[in-house]
Amino acid sequence: MLTRRHFILTSAALFSPAITAPFASPASAQSAQWAAWDAEVTPPNYDPATSNPWGLHPRLLPTRVEAKDGLRPGDIHVDAIARYLYHIQPDGTAMRYGVAIGRGGLYEPGLFTIQRKAKWPRWTPTANMIAREPEIYAQYADGMPPGPGNALGARALYLYKGGRDTMLRIHGTPLPRSIGWRASSGCVRMVMAHIIGLYDQVDTGVNAWLYPAEDSITAAT
Repeated sequence: MLTRRHFILTSAALFSPAITAPFASPASAQSAQWAAWDAEVTPPNYDPATSNPWGLHPRLLPTRVEAKDGLRPGDIHVDAIARYLYHIQPDGTAMRYGVAIGRGGLYEPGLFTIQRKAKWPRWTPTANMIAREPEIYAQYADGMPPGPGNALGARALYLYKGGRDTMLRIHGTPLPRSIGWRASSGCVRMVMAHIIGLYDQVDTGVNAWLYPAEDSITAAT
């Protein structure tokens, strides 16, 4: 049975250099558009350790921490109680990010595999979402074009189980103030600038462990 574990030991503020646009040579119209959107959702002079125009609690900013021994590098672990996502590194550390999770009973814990990745994806609400809240989702039944206002944001990691697309995602959000809360329709949300930094570090085929949102262990603030 999947249970929440204490898999992070200590933290240290070690960060990557500020993100810069990687498109130095002539690019396709699509790549140019992606680069423009990336710039739009990334704060000026972005530093993951300190940039916080979203007004998040400082603990939700990207932080490098020490990981518990035995965790497989490349895997993702989501602590649904503390609202943290950990990406395990080869050197025994992990990058920790603040996230939002599904509200009410919409969050689904379990072991998943990331079998697809997408930049600036198109979003289509599920049939269940439309049936549950037609006043919000019915207008997007044919899909929402990609862009900074799209519900999946800048990047998406697609969660599969047994070869089946679960329709759950780890994705960016145009609602960054929801980070740290139970706010989504089941997916794991991240600040767009944060998932842009994470995206290229995640390989398809790795595991994503989503731990239960209710546990006997209380999250420290």
